[in-house]
Amino acid sequence: MTLEAQQAKVPGVEARAGKFRGPSLIPMLMAIQERHGWLPREELETLAREQRRPRYEIEGLISFYPHFRTEPPQGASVGLCHDLTCWLKGSEERITQLRERYGDAANVEIAEISCPGRCDIAPAATVDDRPCRIDDVPALLDGQAGGGLEARRNGDSELGATVAYGPEGGWPNDPYSDVEHRYDTLRALLAGTITPEQVIDNLQRSGLRGMGGAGFPTGKKWDLVRGAEGSVKYAICNADESEPGTFKDRQLLAEQAHLVLEGMLMGMVVTGAEEGWVFIRHEYGPEEAVLHAEIERLRELGLIGDDVLGSGRRLTLDIFTSPGGYILGEETALIECMEGHRGEPRNKPPFPGVYGLWGQPTLMNSVETFADVPIIVSRGADWWKDQGVNGSGGLKFFAVSGHVEKPGVYCVPMGTTIRDLIELAGGVAGGAELDSVQPGGASSNFLGVAKLDTPLDFNTLADAGSMLGSGALVVIAKGTDTLAAATNVLRFFRNESCGKCVPCRAGSTKAHELLTDTLRSGGELTDERRERLLELETVMRKTSICGLGQVAMGPVVSVLDQQDESTAEPPG
Repeated sequence: MTLEAQQAKVPGVEARAGKFRGPSLIPMLMAIQERHGWLPREELETLAREQRRPRYEIEGLISFYPHFRTEPPQGASVGLCHDLTCWLKGSEERITQLRERYGDAANVEIAEISCPGRCDIAPAATVDDRPCRIDDVPALLDGQAGGGLEARRNGDSELGATVAYGPEGGWPNDPYSDVEHRYDTLRALLAGTITPEQVIDNLQRSGLRGMGGAGFPTGKKWDLVRGAEGSVKYAICNADESEPGTFKDRQLLAEQAHLVLEGMLMGMVVTGAEEGWVFIRHEYGPEEAVLHAEIERLRELGLIGDDVLGSGRRLTLDIFTSPGGYILGEETALIECMEGHRGEPRNKPPFPGVYGLWGQPTLMNSVETFADVPIIVSRGADWWKDQGVNGSGGLKFFAVSGHVEKPGVYCVPMGTTIRDLIELAGGVAGGAELDSVQPGGASSNFLGVAKLDTPLDFNTLADAGSMLGSGALVVIAKGTDTLAAATNVLRFFRNESCGKCVPCRAGSTKAHELLTDTLRSGGELTDERRERLLELETVMRKTSICGLGQVAMGPVVSVLDQQDESTAEPPG
């Protein structure tokens, strides 16, 4: 079916007809910046001329994506994270110190950045886009650590390399823990020993849901894409986790690239897709290198290429590196980016499973979701369901950060309580009392100590007033100004709003102004301001196009609710 025919069948698609057609310019812009460290004007003019694209299209992309630079770097480029987990670990004070120390240095550029996905080493930073601890920055700039700055630029430094959190014997979701990663489940599917129908049946009976935040049933999604009309279909692994506190997908890419890619290739075989991409954030350079190596290994094994294992089946995998922006974690904004447009969410329906990349049915799942598929199919849905506790089924990866003794990535039975996960991570740092947690990343509502025995699962957390979200538990100790913490979270969403819809763009800005002014004046909200904040939350939640605007104010309101509960008079 032609693109025009698909557009005629799907309502709302015709509104996109004015967008530029042709190959995506984003990988070309990324390549230019990789060569020069920025985007020189003459390179952009050459690109426009060679691709026969107007300069204003190129400028529209450059102005939208934060990774692109229009000025040459002046020496070392230092990014200092100011988002929630780093804020909890004292980043504000360290940022002030580094600005005082290097503010006048001609060869150092210092900028505050959104979460680079290194919350386990908070407060985190980047030097020339390579991750490190913020406390390591002076030694790196002064050439005293990791072989110095030149070693980092040449790739000779160990700083920024992947780390391992897996337990001895391997992660419990890895069927290949004790043997070579042979892709046995994929081979069985390709050989016909396992059928696509059996794969979908196992996924549906297992209850596996999308682990990126939305929680859509995985088996149902695969079945919908398999049944969608179209001779051409695509698959995408969404590896663009960019929410403060969230880094478990990063770790899966580092330690389980074989499972992520096997699950993705199985999805392609089941749905009929031939081409697939891992869409990864540019801050995950070390993990991207692991993926490239594993894709090359798949090619050597004959599991990708034009004639997979002599079957005549074509399967290809590639990596699309994000030019930056939290909004690209939203599936339709991600697709817009891959097509070469500004990453603004589409109105839905249609959904990507029907009308996705380049107008074709597209299977999209998160890193963790794909990584769970091989063991579910190889050991069966009943085995997977038996792994859960407290009435839940399966396994779940969590990133744990904040005021906790052992920040890192943990794989636990789904249904493990908040209390038990905190204890597994060593408890609250320094033996302090717990104030509250965000159980599902920055977009999830704060829960107080009364909810510590809540099982970590989709429905139980929703009933408790929060959500499983991105699988990131942020621990907050007693004595923390939780209204200031919620304001920090709101600042992130305000900064990361794509600006497409007014409720999100204007509402987040106004709410942050109200909260910032309140904190400056002592932290006591007037009744008028509280009413205005609640009104903004309602409007944003009900009228924003995508999830960013819909959840941005939730953490703030949850803190206000906790304050109301703590000041309420006891009954009787």
